Amino acid sequence: MRLTTKGRYAVTAMLDLAIHGQHKPVSLNDISGRQGISLSYLEQLFAKLRRCDLVSSVRGPGGGYRLSREGSEISIAQVVDAVNESMDATRCRGKGDCQEGDQCLTHHLWQDLSQQIHAFLSDISIADLVSRKEILDVAKRQDEKAHETVDETLIQLTTA
Repeated sequence: MRLTTKGRYAVTAMLDLAIHGQHKPVSLNDISGRQGISLSYLEQLFAKLRRCDLVSSVRGPGGGYRLSREGSEISIAQVVDAVNESMDATRCRGKGDCQEGDQCLTHHLWQDLSQQIHAFLSDISIADLVSRKEILDVAKRQDEKAHETVDETLIQLTTA
């Protein structure tokens, strides 16, 4: 399986959005700060997520993004698929030309694995992950760290 940074970042950003966007839209800048993902990269990912109707944007002051529907209705596979991430474990990207234009001996094995991975991720929703204690603990730690950074910046500004 080749789940690259694009898919991982998309899932991470969607989890952040689900956790922090329950009462108001979340800015990409806030997600960027908490998750350490560049703002320009998030903009690219969210354009794809919006086109697939997984998120909606809110314009104006206090704007940002929201999930377009309940987290229980969005699977991790949908998020990964939306950013065009391959969950293909074959060397040939499923084309069957892995060995000098022909299928290799293990082509069907890796193709079956790819289907199993997709099915596994299809059975996990954003809400499933958000309800996990360890994920909420990480989110709490990230929030506390973000507040500490803001407090330190304010202290530096007032003492300068």
